[in-house]
Amino acid sequence: MPTIGVLALQGDVREHMRALEDAGAKAVAVRRPGELETVDALVVPGGESTTMWKLATTFEMLEPLRARIAGGMPAYGSCAGMIMLADRIQDGVEGQQTIGGIDMTVRRNAFGRQIDSFEADIDFAGRGGLRAVFIRAPWVESIGPEVEVLARAEPADRIVAVRQGPLLATSFHPELIGDAGVHSYFVEMVREF
Repeated sequence: MPTIGVLALQGDVREHMRALEDAGAKAVAVRRPGELETVDALVVPGGESTTMWKLATTFEMLEPLRARIAGGMPAYGSCAGMIMLADRIQDGVEGQQTIGGIDMTVRRNAFGRQIDSFEADIDFAGRGGLRAVFIRAPWVESIGPEVEVLARAEPADRIVAVRQGPLLATSFHPELIGDAGVHSYFVEMVREF
């Protein structure tokens, strides 16, 4: 049973922990660099990407996160977590930094403001329909050659889920739907690495 941490600085921590446990993993909260060293993989939850970046800097987590991910630790980011795993962002605040790792450009709040939040059925990783919850969600503007597209959504067939090696990212919130399908996919990934 893999031990998967959930970055517990801000965002949907409890919901991700529950979904990981439903998918057959041991879930633990990660708030400090020492805790990061005890996990096999990490989930970077949804929330607010600028707040997450600032808190990661304040709690001296940004560089340890970058080092573990560069070293091959599997990670999954949802919504703001997708932004945090992107190598490049558009519409970020001045000086905004990410953990990086996925060769993609992500546009913050691409689907609109809070009032524009929506749900849609998407095909995730060829596994059939999945109900996806988009809340002030980003989308992927461009990807590098090593990035695999796992899901798209309307309008305009936007990229909303990607994988690059041991890294997974979705612009939607699977932890909010009560279906552990995306988390099960991630747990399978963790077992591969």
